[in-house]
Amino acid sequence: MKRTKKELKRTIVALAKKHGTPLFLISKGLLLEQVEKFRSLLPGVKPYYAVKANSHPYILKCLAEHGTGFDVASIQEIKMVFDLGVTADRMIFANTVKRPEALKFAAQHGVRLMTFDSEYELHKIAKYAPGSKVLIRIKVPNVGSIVELSLKFGAEPADAIPFLIKAYQLKLKPAGVSFHVGSQSTNIENYLASLEMASIIFNDAKLKQLPLEILDIGGGFPIRYFDHDKEFFAPMAVYIRKEIKRLFSPDVAVIAEPGRAIVGPSCLLVMQVVGKSIRGNKHWYYLDDGVYGSLSGIIYDHAKYQYRTFRRGITQITTLAGPTCDSLDIISVSEDMPELEIGDLLYCENIGAYSWTTATNFNGIPPAEVIPIP
Repeated sequence: MKRTKKELKRTIVALAKKHGTPLFLISKGLLLEQVEKFRSLLPGVKPYYAVKANSHPYILKCLAEHGTGFDVASIQEIKMVFDLGVTADRMIFANTVKRPEALKFAAQHGVRLMTFDSEYELHKIAKYAPGSKVLIRIKVPNVGSIVELSLKFGAEPADAIPFLIKAYQLKLKPAGVSFHVGSQSTNIENYLASLEMASIIFNDAKLKQLPLEILDIGGGFPIRYFDHDKEFFAPMAVYIRKEIKRLFSPDVAVIAEPGRAIVGPSCLLVMQVVGKSIRGNKHWYYLDDGVYGSLSGIIYDHAKYQYRTFRRGITQITTLAGPTCDSLDIISVSEDMPELEIGDLLYCENIGAYSWTTATNFNGIPPAEVIPIP
């Protein structure tokens, strides 16, 4: 589904002329292509798309129709997925710190599979969503990941069995183990160590007469942001497949919570130069989107993007800034660009994750208009 440069230019120019900018383009073809890539690389692992990565209704609709599951974290996310006709058995409530009213809502609507990482959470689940199936989320290595989620989440692996026993005592259904190696993880050792830890817990639980049935390997699967980036996911998947087969019984259901790996490469942001100056003997270009908009991933996701223009010429180190009145709104101070003019278009690919979904209306500037494309 990848377009040639000529096709891409034709599409971008036509849409910018018709709708103005900024534009956030969602490609259904690329989105579903990423789902199939995930399924082919990790066959037998059921993907539960992490809604938080990008919750745009069009994305959720495409994935719902394509049969994916959903990792939800709030009442609103559950409602959004339900509104698409998705049944409760295709959801996992994977927020380990859930509001009481959210637990009540989940229980009332049949969302019974959820994660926890503390005894306090177990008591809360038992009170507001009695009888739920629970997965213990364990703390695992996040070495080299862009966002280290084990800083905030995960029980110590040594506490997993006591917590699972406690779940049973509270009349919950201890069902398995969950972990997350951190977002945009390129270190295969994180996965290998985590799978080893999880298998030890599975074996110990069986000895304690608590046979587990679900392994949740989380998300964090990396994507390429720049042309020069290596392809990490495919070679990592080979090792993950082998370890799952080696360490776990075939009757264990393996699931995952990919967000970035599915939606990241599926979207493209189109911007326009709306201002220009020379500061510190360097060209500055002010764009009509920035870190308070669809480039919010620079702040919240520690992301870096590759910016492209259709203009040609001798390049020089330039600064790109957003349209707001805040000096935080600087996109990059070291982009190699030809000299641009007001009205020129810029675009960046692979911007589907943690971008549009965290955009704001700061300064009264609305987020980019979303346009579905094939």
